[in-house]
Amino acid sequence: MDSIIHQRVKLSQEGKNPSAVCKVSSGWVVLGDTQMRHGYCILLSDPVVFSINELPQKEREAFLFEMTVIGDAILASTNCYRINYEIECNREQALHAHIIPRYVDEPDEVRNRPVWLSSGWKNAPQFSLETHAKLLEDIKAYIRKVIPE
Repeated sequence: MDSIIHQRVKLSQEGKNPSAVCKVSSGWVVLGDTQMRHGYCILLSDPVVFSINELPQKEREAFLFEMTVIGDAILASTNCYRINYEIECNREQALHAHIIPRYVDEPDEVRNRPVWLSSGWKNAPQFSLETHAKLLEDIKAYIRKVIPE
């Protein structure tokens, strides 16, 4: 059975994923379904592979470089002060990277811990094109300055 990563990549390829920001050489940039931090993005590998270790060196370098460009785009498009990068692939066993903005106004007990351990997931805003269209366009515009189509 395909993972949610496979499903989202297919939807993005078909132009049916409203959270898709843009295509880069290593995959798809998407805004997270749950915006637990404003600007939270995921880089989905395309083609979908199990692990970054399956990629040849140039493709690995592209994935990691593009992941950091997405972080730069989030920094430029929000008022966050730093970015957390995570490639875990434990639950969804297909290569994807979480690019998570962190904010100085997060409480210390949250800001100083991995975002996954913080409370508030249930109350976090869900992605909505109506709400997040400008953010999506700002992130895309920054990425396109560095990584043209």
